[in-house]
Amino acid sequence: MVIISLTYKKPIEEVEKHIKEHITFLEKYYSQNKFVFSGRKDPRTGGIILANNVTAIDASDIIKEDPFYKHQIADYEIIEFTPTKYDKRF
Repeated sequence: MVIISLTYKKPIEEVEKHIKEHITFLEKYYSQNKFVFSGRKDPRTGGIILANNVTAIDASDIIKEDPFYKHQIADYEIIEFTPTKYDKRF
């Protein structure tokens, strides 16, 4: 599994200009069963994506398709991990 942490480096007004394209990007990878969840950070300084069945290298390639990446809206941190304990509801 991979956590992709986005941190905005542009004002929120710039983020909003590309949000529809970003959602389309997210939907592509949800439909491929690669994204498990995504959402905004609170406060709204970026977002988090949990990806399954991808490596850190795969995630690096995937984020290059994100409009936030293409338009230099956000910086990305990729954290690869192996879950060893989790709630059964998950």
